[in-house]
Amino acid sequence: MNHHTRITILLSALALSIQSFAQSTDAYRASIDSWHRARTENLKKENGWLNLAGLFWLQEGSNSFGSDSTQAVVFPKGSIPAHAGYFVRKGNTVSLLTQPGVRITIQDTVVTDRIIFQPDSIRTPVLAYGSLRWSVIKREDRIGIRLRDLKSKELEHFKGIDRYPVNTAWRTTAKLETSGQPGRISITNVLGQTNLQNAAGKLVFTLRGKTYTLDVLDEGEEELFIVFADATNATGTYPSGRFLYIPRPDAQGNTVIDFNKAYNPPCAFTPFATCPLPPPQNRLSLAITAGEKNYGKHGTGR
Repeated sequence: MNHHTRITILLSALALSIQSFAQSTDAYRASIDSWHRARTENLKKENGWLNLAGLFWLQEGSNSFGSDSTQAVVFPKGSIPAHAGYFVRKGNTVSLLTQPGVRITIQDTVVTDRIIFQPDSIRTPVLAYGSLRWSVIKREDRIGIRLRDLKSKELEHFKGIDRYPVNTAWRTTAKLETSGQPGRISITNVLGQTNLQNAAGKLVFTLRGKTYTLDVLDEGEEELFIVFADATNATGTYPSGRFLYIPRPDAQGNTVIDFNKAYNPPCAFTPFATCPLPPPQNRLSLAITAGEKNYGKHGTGR
């Protein structure tokens, strides 16, 4: 084989390698784009975050509700009768009592007097009236009505979420370090409530030549959950931090962290969510210019 032939072979191999890398990068970007499209479609669904219309904390005893401003729980004007009925809280149990002629349904069945929440219930029912949907949520000692409007203006005006360009540099291998014993992490939410969450361990990874760690929550069968903050929160991303899921590690603790999938918490879209905040140890000094940028100006929820 002469010198020119060897050079030709090497150049051909290099060209094939570059082409293969470009195709791999394009496929990766396409996969992130597909993931993001699915993410935004989920936001628009009936159980998404764009249609939230209210969050009302119930007092012990009878709480009147309807569209009139004199009610204890005020639904949007014109969406329901002025006085529709009562939410009755007795400890951790909530019942619904309706006014005569008010057709509130659960799965198309009209309800007039029914327990709609109790602590040991497997599933909390969704109640409906017109375009409204609501259910009961519990946050420690607080119990409230989470209201949705399927004709929400937020839903109508939603045009998508800005994000940083997909960049493979923000996808890196990582190792989950565990103590061998189940751990717990203190997590505070936007209501100021702090409780212990199940911890999967500490994720160790390297970006731009520096090693970082993030505490990881154990919330799913196939994925682990991270609530983190970084240096972009004051400028381009949601001020209170973002969320990220990672694959469960293999037997050696190896996994991948991909900041191109970092996304806004529900509180970026609505003031009626109760989002967890990043713990102090999950506040990175690095600016993570990847994933979703800030959306709207809803503060930090309530």
